[in-house]
Amino acid sequence: MTLEGKTVLVTGANRGIGKALAEEALAREAKHVYVGTRQPLNQPDPRVTTLILDVTDPAQVQSAANQVEALDVLINNAGIMLPDAPLDPAVLERHLAVNVYGSHAMTQAFLPALTRSRGAVINLLSCSALAPLPMLTSYSASKAAAFSLTKTLRAAHAGHGVRFHAVLAGPVDTDMTRELHIPKISPEAAARAIFDAVEKGEEDIFPDPATAPLTQAWAAGADKILERQFAQLVPAAAART
Repeated sequence: MTLEGKTVLVTGANRGIGKALAEEALAREAKHVYVGTRQPLNQPDPRVTTLILDVTDPAQVQSAANQVEALDVLINNAGIMLPDAPLDPAVLERHLAVNVYGSHAMTQAFLPALTRSRGAVINLLSCSALAPLPMLTSYSASKAAAFSLTKTLRAAHAGHGVRFHAVLAGPVDTDMTRELHIPKISPEAAARAIFDAVEKGEEDIFPDPATAPLTQAWAAGADKILERQFAQLVPAAAART
């Protein structure tokens, strides 16, 4: 899939990697880009429409779905990252509400449009979905859950032509990672790498120098082998329902 002539929706697009993804989609000649933000956002480009959108608010999610007549690419970028070591149940619930339930609500709301266009969902996850960061317990758990859900939906909707991409990024230089004093990729470079990988058809995307070395090992690893094996059960299960 290329973005030229496509309609794209990016959640959490007011800053950081969400903003960079929206700008990169425009640079790649997307026909229209919807940017979901919790506050009004001034966008002079006529190809851009701002949606007031809190992904944890069912009414706002449905309103966004009603406003978007057609969609080719949904980018679930909105997320939170709060430290909680040891595990704080209240903080875990906040992470799940945004990073898992909010993302899933958006996907379900837009699946009819994406099925019609045989489009794609790009879920912005984290390499902590693969191995948890001890100081970010709830964040890591929420991203692991979101990754599992991505793989489930990938298998369930492959027959409908909808592709699900998981972005397993390392540190990106955004407000969210300001307190992490480690090497980081710029949001702009990450956005370019993500769309390059989508255009190549890569399901699981490692878009930065910290995670790129995992690409080949992941593709041949036990997790990916099992995912492919379990995905083969979907048609048989569907035939029995």
